[in-house]
Amino acid sequence: MKTILVTGVAGFIGARIADFLLGSGTNVVGVDNFSNYYDPRLKHHRIEQLAGRKGFTLINADITDLERMNSVFANSTFSAVIHLAGMAGIRYSLAHPLEFERTNVYGTVVLLDLMRRYHVPTLVFASSSSVYAGNDPPFIEDMKTDSPTSIYAATKKGAEALIHSYNKLFGINCLILRYFSVYGPQGRPDMSYFRFIRDIDENRPIRIFGDGTQMRDFTYVDDIARGTISALEVEGLHVCNLGGGGSLQPINRLIEIIETTLKKNAVKVFADSDVSDLPITSADISKAEDILHWAPTVQFEEGMIETIQWHLTHRTFVQSLRIV
Repeated sequence: MKTILVTGVAGFIGARIADFLLGSGTNVVGVDNFSNYYDPRLKHHRIEQLAGRKGFTLINADITDLERMNSVFANSTFSAVIHLAGMAGIRYSLAHPLEFERTNVYGTVVLLDLMRRYHVPTLVFASSSSVYAGNDPPFIEDMKTDSPTSIYAATKKGAEALIHSYNKLFGINCLILRYFSVYGPQGRPDMSYFRFIRDIDENRPIRIFGDGTQMRDFTYVDDIARGTISALEVEGLHVCNLGGGGSLQPINRLIEIIETTLKKNAVKVFADSDVSDLPITSADISKAEDILHWAPTVQFEEGMIETIQWHLTHRTFVQSLRIV
């Protein structure tokens, strides 16, 4: 029976991937440091749904702690690592560049070198559509991505470069997945849709950077989880976009769906867009279709209604969460 190491297992995407893996009979060793970047209670809420399930082991550890991570590798035989742990948030990275570099770059090389030492054959890495800054959409994997406009994107690109090196030097199978605007139930509180749902539901103004016409290739978390797991079966070095596959939506449309579902009108406050924000993120997913045999299945409105319903079901808990 396979055992997969999932870093960032208490995160939004990590918990869903672990859920899917356990459901297929795969053992999961999950690592998370439960950082307080956003309210750790949401991370514990996700983990509660995995705790006690057959084949699941949780380890509270930081991927930048070489000694601790060495013991994780020494005590298990992994068939692959799904590396999701990292600092996220474009604006947050401006104020915490050293933390982003240490976690996203140094943490990645710690994992890569332990994989080399312990002969773990496959890495699946969660990168980001933000690395495409400066390119015209739709974004294709072989576009030039060496001019990031945010510190977050720069650290993701730095991790990608290290992964390329370890593939060439040591033959580790490396699948770099560039995620596009992932959303869904139990999502991160720093994401715009989470803030919008909570604020509109509580009759508070929402803050919109720009005029709301900026477009995002929204991708439902279950589709992302399926695509990530499918990458475990691929050999070699590949970079693949995981996006909504044509579900490009303006931020104003996101707000409309929330208003309609909640039967409330948003009070909108507009702010200047940031230079690090991309006006459009749009994924060409033909490579993922070809290599991973993957395509998204959840339509944007369907996924958003599921997300809003989770908020309503857990309203008291959501209202108590600290927002970054």
